[in-house]
Amino acid sequence: MGFIKEFKEFAMRGNVLDMAVGVVVGGAFGKIVTSLVNNIIMPPFGVLLGGIDFSDFFIPLSTEHVESLAEAKAAGIPVIAYGAFLNTVLEFLIIAFAIFIVIKQLNRFLPKPEPAPEPRLCPFCRQPIADDATRCPHCTSKLPATIPATISEK
Repeated sequence: MGFIKEFKEFAMRGNVLDMAVGVVVGGAFGKIVTSLVNNIIMPPFGVLLGGIDFSDFFIPLSTEHVESLAEAKAAGIPVIAYGAFLNTVLEFLIIAFAIFIVIKQLNRFLPKPEPAPEPRLCPFCRQPIADDATRCPHCTSKLPATIPATISEK
């Protein structure tokens, strides 16, 4: 029973559950993005490209003549389907651009993170040190109780 108990502890850890939720939400978001690309973005691209469908571009690896990729596949003729590859690359670029635009717009609504405070610097070696340090961990110099503003601003 020790193995089952260990597995249960592993499966119920917070980071595993967070990852599972992320995968499920990511899958749902992927469907949204795919629908956006296929149903909204790709149709205008098809019109702009004059209705060209790259998926029918192929190179047959046989001496037998075929008119279409479907005909080659039905006949069992090996082909290099570079058109499908071009479609996949184009779809990837469009999806990446669509995600970029969506994330950029979502970031407008999120609060901007506050800038990190300037770290306290050792007046001797100029390395960052803890605010309550009495000695520098880098050069081991004894630090004054407060560093004058003129030194810490340089």
